[in-house]
Amino acid sequence: MKKSDVLKLLKENANERGIAHWNKRGQKDSNLKSYGIGLTQLRKLAKQIGRDHELAMQLWKSDYYDAKVVGLLIDEPKKITKEQAERQVEDLRGGYLTHVFASCDATLAKAPIAFELACEWIDHDDPIRRQCGYGLIYELTKKKPKGMDDAFLLALVDRIRAEIHDEQMWVRESMNTALMGIGKRNKRLHQAALKAAKAIGRVDIDYGDDNSCEPLDVIKHLNSDHLKKKFGAA
Repeated sequence: MKKSDVLKLLKENANERGIAHWNKRGQKDSNLKSYGIGLTQLRKLAKQIGRDHELAMQLWKSDYYDAKVVGLLIDEPKKITKEQAERQVEDLRGGYLTHVFASCDATLAKAPIAFELACEWIDHDDPIRRQCGYGLIYELTKKKPKGMDDAFLLALVDRIRAEIHDEQMWVRESMNTALMGIGKRNKRLHQAALKAAKAIGRVDIDYGDDNSCEPLDVIKHLNSDHLKKKFGAA
């Protein structure tokens, strides 16, 4: 497919309700336009398009949010370089796209450089990079990248516990999600993450008066029947 083909496909799948929502909320974060297509549908369209690094780079230059997301989904993991990731993260201005960039099944978390980037970004002065860094950590807890062993993750649990309430709001959200992911890895990490979550308490996130979203309840997730059965009652 060419970029024009993808834009035509997105236009054909435009969602008027989604466009109205975007016009109400999305433009607060950027100057991007949107076809109002939900992430689940964008994933389906990305599978239809198939992986294509060059096309992904072209879509990233679009002024449509949906096209950028498709670009993130269809990129080729082994072709993503640190230079590319650093250029793209500089383009982020917060909001929905920042969340998708490092999580939500986007390709960056599947790249060989993902763990290295995550380690660098969680230490960065830029809060958007820290947000993305912890987003990558969450995605990587589902895998076993070299270097992400129990010792690393236990130290990260302690760091999240100590720093989360002093962090920028969206970094707090990302740290909270990473803590949940760590707690799902094994019994030792589950116990450490649950203990930390109890000490942390509620993580305040302001999603806006017209948004029904609530902050992630890590304790509830780690106390699920599934995890209790898997690791034993905490």
